[in-house]
Amino acid sequence: MLTPEEWTAVYLSLKVAFWATFWSLPFALATAFVLARLDFPGKSLFDGLVYLPLVLPKVVVGYLLLITLGARGYLGQYLAEWFNIRLIFTTAGAVVAAAVISFPLTVNAIRLALEAVDRGLETAARTLGASRLDVFFTITLPLMLPGILSGALLAISSALGEFGATITFVSNVEGQTRTIPLAIYSATHMPDGDAMALRLTAVSIVLALASLLLAGLADRRIRTLIGRA
Repeated sequence: MLTPEEWTAVYLSLKVAFWATFWSLPFALATAFVLARLDFPGKSLFDGLVYLPLVLPKVVVGYLLLITLGARGYLGQYLAEWFNIRLIFTTAGAVVAAAVISFPLTVNAIRLALEAVDRGLETAARTLGASRLDVFFTITLPLMLPGILSGALLAISSALGEFGATITFVSNVEGQTRTIPLAIYSATHMPDGDAMALRLTAVSIVLALASLLLAGLADRRIRTLIGRA
């Protein structure tokens, strides 16, 4: 059985993963569309910036968030002064860190799905008089659903395992930012913490397997529905 402290870490991890995915998904969808369908000056630079969190050390990403959105950061001080929004040492900050780290994975999954959509179907629908919005919601979006689903599940999985950016940006505060990875890290530095680390590791494995199973089931279901349509 998990202790109350361990249950708190599990609940917090699920909460952070959900909200990180919820808030980043619309932006990932828009970014994927821009990268897949539009050409503009500086696109290569923009493309590189989108995927930068994938290649940077996570601690570096966390530090960049800290100097940008921290209490004395370039934007953080104005957020606190004008909107009373403080991200440092808070669950909201953990959500931001997880969203930034998982964002490129989500964009890439959606972008690949969008690039695989048959443009001929869209052109045919436009020729028959359908508006751009009609084409998007009746043709493009349904064909993209497997990619959107994959991107969302990748974001959740990434957020559940996020460590470096979180601990650097918002520290390791029990009940606020101590997700499962941070709780395991704390347990390894505690006397007799091996049992706690082992239990939380088992929970992490179960959550990872569950996400893979759900991804497979949902992907098959969506492809079946698209095939019937």
